[in-house]
Amino acid sequence: MARMRGTVAYFSEAKGYGFIRPDDGSTQLYVDARSVESGGVFQTLADGERVEFDVTNGRKGPEAVNVTILLL
Repeated sequence: MARMRGTVAYFSEAKGYGFIRPDDGSTQLYVDARSVESGGVFQTLADGERVEFDVTNGRKGPEAVNVTILLL
């Protein structure tokens, strides 16, 4: 499956999670801070940031994993 792209709609560093709005217009996806690819360094996301990700079925439905920040 091809990786998807989207925009961070909301992310709380304190809570360790947020939501991504996919470019294809589908429902926002949950993203856990542990799903952000960072090369071993703690990484956070910022509202409005562009990202690329895979989708998996989590405990409560679809969620974004293997999230990478797109450098534009």
